Amino acid sequence: MLNMRQRRWVELLNDYDCEIRYHPGKANVVADALSRKERVKPLRVKALGMTIQTSLIPQIKDAQQQALQATNYSAEGLRGLDKKLDTKDDGLLYFKIRMWIPLFGNSRTIILDKAHKSRYSIHPSADKMYKDLKDFYWWPGMKKQIAEYVDRCLTCLKVKVEHQRPSGLLQQPEIPMWKWDQISMDFITKLPRTSRNHDSIWVIVDRLTKSAHFLPIREDYSMDRLAKLNVNEIVSRH
Repeated sequence: MLNMRQRRWVELLNDYDCEIRYHPGKANVVADALSRKERVKPLRVKALGMTIQTSLIPQIKDAQQQALQATNYSAEGLRGLDKKLDTKDDGLLYFKIRMWIPLFGNSRTIILDKAHKSRYSIHPSADKMYKDLKDFYWWPGMKKQIAEYVDRCLTCLKVKVEHQRPSGLLQQPEIPMWKWDQISMDFITKLPRTSRNHDSIWVIVDRLTKSAHFLPIREDYSMDRLAKLNVNEIVSRH
């Protein structure tokens, strides 16, 4: 069975007339170009970035003008960094050598989609995606936003391996020897206020018999008042 990533590679390779042969590494006595480690940065990433940049120039230019207006400036989070933005020959604002992508409009979303979900990017990790984009684009909190974007990707959540230790087996809680010897409790809050100004319910459940008490309370009750209520309603009865 192929996973989602392998299926995407198969669909891509089906467009070419080629034959794939497996050659074990130990049998590869004479190293060829494909088995050598890359000494220079691949050009395919830069080509992808230039393609995205060229197609978005009119949209980004309009978004930059709108973002610097007084009504939209505070949402950009520049915090004075707009003074370091320079206008280049193409009429766009750059932070040093990287194009500034404003929050106004959906330019950031388009760039992130192209860099993560396109046919040739194949869902890179947050670190690799940031490394690919930081050479061309800039905005405040860029690395954090890329990490959040990758974390929300449904395809990555379904396909990619979780690099964490598997959790242990569920432990059976100890069975109480007597009723109301052990209890569990919960608070249900933000309810409509009653005539007695109660807006919450304190749920107390006996772990052995599963019998429960539902005590009307207010959300602002102190710990001392809750303790007295527990003594009067629970301890005195059981």
